[in-house]
Amino acid sequence: MIHGEMTQAPAPLRISTAFDSGNIEVVSATADSADLRIRADHASEFYQWFHFRVVGAGGVPLTLRITNCAGSAYPDGWPGYRACVSEDREEWLRADTDYADGVLTIRYTPAGDSAWFAYFAPYSLERHLDLVAAAAGCEGVTVASLGQTLDGREIDCISLGEGPRQVWLYARQHPGESMAEWWMEGAIERLTDPHDPIARLLRQKATFHIVPNMNPDGSTRGHLRTNAAGVNLNREWHAPSPERSPEVLATLARMDETGVDLAMDVHGDEAIPYVFIAGFEGIPNWTDRQGALYTRFRETLARRTPDFQTRRGYGVAAPGKANLSMSTNQLANRFGCVAMTLEMPFKDNDDLPDPETGWSPERSKLLAHACLDTILELIDDLR
Repeated sequence: MIHGEMTQAPAPLRISTAFDSGNIEVVSATADSADLRIRADHASEFYQWFHFRVVGAGGVPLTLRITNCAGSAYPDGWPGYRACVSEDREEWLRADTDYADGVLTIRYTPAGDSAWFAYFAPYSLERHLDLVAAAAGCEGVTVASLGQTLDGREIDCISLGEGPRQVWLYARQHPGESMAEWWMEGAIERLTDPHDPIARLLRQKATFHIVPNMNPDGSTRGHLRTNAAGVNLNREWHAPSPERSPEVLATLARMDETGVDLAMDVHGDEAIPYVFIAGFEGIPNWTDRQGALYTRFRETLARRTPDFQTRRGYGVAAPGKANLSMSTNQLANRFGCVAMTLEMPFKDNDDLPDPETGWSPERSKLLAHACLDTILELIDDLR
């Protein structure tokens, strides 16, 4: 170094979120590390979803610390969790991650100059629109908007089949649970396959109504759990309103028109590292027939795929104590149907772990296939 010459410190990391479902705030950054914070949902205290891009760090061993995890919606979701990372936005792998003292630390060395990090593999609005457009081009499929969200987005509903049983599949009431729309992609691709014998028979026996994304506003805004008004849609089914929950209002109105014989509300769970189903125990109008069909569904699905189990899940409500603001309880009570909430993990299925990907989009799609197989086994007994 020439006497008197000043050395220039390396530039800090460039971190951005100005894209669909982006969410992170930069507290401080150096050339190889950053302290970050997750932004809460608009008009809400919920937060856990993150999605951000790091630029210009090819070959640099990164240390990224998310410092406000202790106050997140589900702090029990962080132990054992590993962050998702992609450099091409197609293949999502798991980064080296640990959690201690309220801080989630992600370590990763990008091969190239851009890397994306997310709580789970994102499902973008553009991909959603492509999915709807592809379905609309298939024979026997109709696509309708049930209404508009507070931000003016359409609530897309895909309908197909000519059978008398009315099956409703809907997802992403909680927008950060993006695995739910990957599941929907798997279900829609199979149901629209003209060569698939399971799909052909299902279309003969039932009419499917599919809402791939109940909450496109929250999804695009990078929310974990709420819509544009900061409202948890899965606590609105007893009394939805155009001011707070037009998504539920429009969907429930259409359900009232068609009737419901079976409903699946597709979700992800932050803390429990298994796939499981929650039912409608405790509804005032419970019948043993409903309960027997629900039990049969769970047992059949467990037989069809090792990615599903019945040992672990949520507790059940006491008789007459079900929360009717939740869709599964409301629909089972309202229509006398079999309704269920399917939960997939943000972490992995600990019964069959995959160290490279954890729970993944691909496994979500395959689980949808197993669920359709299971629906076919029950379809004749739904009425």
